[in-house]
Amino acid sequence: MCNLTDKYNVPGPRYTSYPTVPYWDVDSFSTKKWKVSVTESYEASKEQGISIYIHLPFCESMCTFCGCHKRITKRHELEAPYVKAVLKEWSLYRELLGTKPLIKELHLGGGTPTFFSPENLTRLIKGIFLLADHAPDAELSFEGHPNNTTRAHLQALYDLGFRRVCFGVQDYNHKVQRAIHRIQPFEKVKYVTETAREIGYTSVGHDIIYGLPFQSIDDVKNTLVRTNDLRPDRIAFYSYAHVPWRKGNGQRGYRDEDLPNAEEKKLQYETGKQWLSAMGYKDIGMDHFAVGSDSLYQAAKKGTLHRNFMGYTPSKTQLMIGLGVSSISDSWHAFAQNVKGIEEYQHLVAYDIIPVYRGHFLNNEDELVRKHILNLMCQFETSWESGQTQHLDFQHIIEQLSELEADGLVQTTSNSIKVTEKGRPFIRNISMAFDLKLHRKQPETKLFSMTV
Repeated sequence: MCNLTDKYNVPGPRYTSYPTVPYWDVDSFSTKKWKVSVTESYEASKEQGISIYIHLPFCESMCTFCGCHKRITKRHELEAPYVKAVLKEWSLYRELLGTKPLIKELHLGGGTPTFFSPENLTRLIKGIFLLADHAPDAELSFEGHPNNTTRAHLQALYDLGFRRVCFGVQDYNHKVQRAIHRIQPFEKVKYVTETAREIGYTSVGHDIIYGLPFQSIDDVKNTLVRTNDLRPDRIAFYSYAHVPWRKGNGQRGYRDEDLPNAEEKKLQYETGKQWLSAMGYKDIGMDHFAVGSDSLYQAAKKGTLHRNFMGYTPSKTQLMIGLGVSSISDSWHAFAQNVKGIEEYQHLVAYDIIPVYRGHFLNNEDELVRKHILNLMCQFETSWESGQTQHLDFQHIIEQLSELEADGLVQTTSNSIKVTEKGRPFIRNISMAFDLKLHRKQPETKLFSMTV
């Protein structure tokens, strides 16, 4: 495992979409064609329901490990105009859809969703459902910051139908917390975790990151021990993605030499996975773990696990609409991303303009590659019929997999690929074998974080 981790620790996508954003054909994108794709996708799948992701970008302070799009501010008077703009954008999409959609999945991400007051979050969610119906099995979830998530937040969102919450923990070592500008005592995490359960949330998740500045293997072990004391239903065990070249993130507050070296990070990763398994958590895929009763594990068992811009989800919808700045929407046949400036976003929706600025329309090859990467990421296997070989160069893909197969990470036949137990930690590398756009044009600059 050690040698394999060294060998396959290369830059690579996380595959929350295919094609990945750097390979979108933005020149052929237009808002007019995007609208057509949305309506066609909705008409073809309206009984299935839709997913909604809402990006709430405000944070009171900069966490230096974060590469997400956000606005650092303490001005809470910005909340109400932003909620108004998101609801206006939703009304523009609702006009496109023509009928009252069924919402099967809704997620609040950020930024910091709990930057917003319980009253403004209530206004937002009620406004969304004023123009939509709530599916009986809908999953509503949000990301909470342990330092500012109150009982009032948890109660208000629970009353609106939310049953899942995820808290960003990262690491409990104070020196690490200072470096990433995220001071948050265990007692805060304990309070919000226990309060959520007391109110009635059925799935509480914790995000943990390895590879952070000044983080040691003992820090990772200590964080996992303390996490096990609280027994969250889901754990995301993420690799710190060091991408200081990306505009707008704060990953310049420490030096590269402050980060664990490759050998230390590898040990953190391998030890963390071993400990999570010993603690009784099931490996869902790539970097997600869950207890046996959680819906994510149940979906993995049933083969209904899905992956999109929100990460792993228990079910699939063909249409996902992203609301708010920088959000990405997916009609299954096309992607579209919103503008990233808050003022520009609010200006566009005020003038009845759906605020997308770039996107990609998938061709036949894209759709086939996407299907197989999704199968690998979610079910750890994929197969194809002989008739599909004329649309995709499977011979090239098998050749790309030959070394992975020699290392025991996959098993291939003339029309199938199965990831071995040994290969699961390398699912990003295995998926890269299908990434024909990446093969044809290797990045000339840094684009992706390391796979381990």
